[in-house]
Amino acid sequence: MTLSLDIGNLTALYEAKKITPEAVIDEIYARIQAKGVKPDWITLIDKEAAKDRARRITQGPLCGIPFAVKDNIDVAGLPTTCACPAFAYTPERSATVVQRLEAAGAILIGKTNLDQFATGLNGTRSPYGIPTSAFDPAYISGGSSSGSAVVVAGGLVSFSLGTDTAGSGRVPAAFNNIVGLKPTKGLISTRGVVPACKSQDVVSIFALTVADATKVAEIAIGFDKDDCFSRADAPPFTVESVGRPLKVGVPNSPLSFFEDSEYRRLYLHTIDRLAGLGVEITPFNYTPFRDTAAMLYDGPWVAERLFATEDLPEQDLNPVVADIVRGGKAKTALQTFESMYRLAELRRAADAEWKRMDVMVLPT
Repeated sequence: MTLSLDIGNLTALYEAKKITPEAVIDEIYARIQAKGVKPDWITLIDKEAAKDRARRITQGPLCGIPFAVKDNIDVAGLPTTCACPAFAYTPERSATVVQRLEAAGAILIGKTNLDQFATGLNGTRSPYGIPTSAFDPAYISGGSSSGSAVVVAGGLVSFSLGTDTAGSGRVPAAFNNIVGLKPTKGLISTRGVVPACKSQDVVSIFALTVADATKVAEIAIGFDKDDCFSRADAPPFTVESVGRPLKVGVPNSPLSFFEDSEYRRLYLHTIDRLAGLGVEITPFNYTPFRDTAAMLYDGPWVAERLFATEDLPEQDLNPVVADIVRGGKAKTALQTFESMYRLAELRRAADAEWKRMDVMVLPT
């Protein structure tokens, strides 16, 4: 069966009674069986249980829409592993964001693989196997939300949840040619999410289209009194035209392509195509953004990664993850305050650059 799982298509087919949610579940599990459960999935819902829910759910804005959850997000009754068997536990309560999506009628298919403790951008740091590109198994999927990106790109679910602290929800989306949405911090509750860097963690959304990502975000967003970072004053989440030629920011200084000449060529080609569409190409100073990003791993914020791992012996961790976490132990209070002051300076510089552009285009 050739069936696109984008939300708009499924909803239209359901309304026209051309297909049922149970039939969609059958098709999804046939696709999963053909590809294999591992390494994209860590836990898969029993097919008959998923079909039973599909029969029982008869209304809601996401009625009958299949989705997946990164395995650092709690689902009641299913293990949360963070890709670390020694850490695994089974929660009695689902994360707030999962509760909101299921209340809207979405059907959970399973929990997906990830870089251990959401630490990494390549998708290769998991004892459960290494998810690969949806286009070519010789290439990486990107991480840390590796499985969540691949199952959407591979037509196994309509959307999925990931997390994004330093690019984990956008890098794998870019690598697999799907939409990766990182909402502003505090819009989607992180209650029930194992923290990587709690003060910066965000639940992200993978989808096939911008419209799908927007629809899921509208449902997922909401104040949660149990999340200390949740925003009670959040404005409505909307997608609107800027009403004028889009100003696209391009760094005014040379970028590193790590000796990949083809990647550089494609990036420059993308800028030329955008210019041909009538957008305004605007040079900007990338330095404050680059320096801010570097602080996530080089600065004291890396110490927040100890929150989930401090009780685990190092031998239970991926060696690269253990090395990153170990670096957090060396940070001092003085370094923390110095970095906070530096971040305030960089934020002001970044705000000034944003006044010159609507979006920025960067190589991932």
